[in-house]
Amino acid sequence: MTEIAVFDASVVLAVLLKEPGGAAVAASLESALLSTVNLAEVHTRLLLRGVPAERAWARIQSLHCEACPFSVEQARIAAELITVTRPYGLSLGDRACLALALERKATVYTTDKAWKKLPLDIGVEVIR
Repeated sequence: MTEIAVFDASVVLAVLLKEPGGAAVAASLESALLSTVNLAEVHTRLLLRGVPAERAWARIQSLHCEACPFSVEQARIAAELITVTRPYGLSLGDRACLALALERKATVYTTDKAWKKLPLDIGVEVIR
């Protein structure tokens, strides 16, 4: 992967939980960007699955993704995305991921096929 890649929480979870599509992107994790909003989402999902907090955090950190703080500009972009994402039911976490990708002019990776329908000026790769 030579372009900038932003991973949605669903992609990170696919890798960690060995779900379909995860193996294909696992080697790209170290060069991928991850919004801190999505980082919190991944940690939350692991906790809800019963993984102890310290172990869950250690698993996430072992992936070596670059965690990008959710900035004021990304907050603005994420809020403004509501008009195009509402018909697809995207969450704030989804919009935070898209905001990072838009800001960095990156390709976004997700498991959500609906993202391909979004009228955005970025690449969208669905891993399954």
